[in-house]
Amino acid sequence: MKNYSAFDVIGPKMIGPSSSHTAGAARLARIASKLIKADIIKVDFLLHGSFANTYRGHGTDRALMAGLLGFTEYDENLKNSLEIANKKGINYNFIPTDLGDAHPNTVKFLIYQSNGKIVELMGSSIGGGNIKITEINGMKLEFVGEYPTLIVKHIDGPGVITKITKVLADEDINIAFMSVYRQSKGKDALMVLECDNKLSDKLIKSIKDSSGNVEDVYVIDSL
Repeated sequence: MKNYSAFDVIGPKMIGPSSSHTAGAARLARIASKLIKADIIKVDFLLHGSFANTYRGHGTDRALMAGLLGFTEYDENLKNSLEIANKKGINYNFIPTDLGDAHPNTVKFLIYQSNGKIVELMGSSIGGGNIKITEINGMKLEFVGEYPTLIVKHIDGPGVITKITKVLADEDINIAFMSVYRQSKGKDALMVLECDNKLSDKLIKSIKDSSGNVEDVYVIDSL
């Protein structure tokens, strides 16, 4: 379990009134933005718990949109994010809902892209601007965005893990934490690798070429 410092509890430098409801929200959305491969045409933000009750007063709605647009939690544009989204023609809805047994500050993104594909991501703001991602495209997982993170969507099969980790070893990249999640044997799977080194775009192609089982690769910079 991660140990939190006093600076973790106090929260980061940011725009907005709350590290949990503003900075954490912006960080969750920024990770969601890394999974997008085409223009955003619509977003449904499903808000759970205190996010659902206080999102307007704490600026959570503006922080979520800012993160999706790629703004950091200390960017002055955070407070203008909804107006910027309107100018870009992005439709959006903030929908209070019950996401079940989830942290009180939880949001689920449904992001509709111009290529017809939908990205789903669920995560929680767990205090002091810290976050935890708990679901991507319906698959349960867990990572916190503290390290450069590689997410590999693949078909479960023998040797896939070895081929991908060999690519990382050849690039002299050290794996700090690694988890593999699958729907069932031989079906869709996700590999989450939190690394000590910055991950390059070149790495994406090398991993895609490493195995016919690899379907997609995402690189997420550390927050």
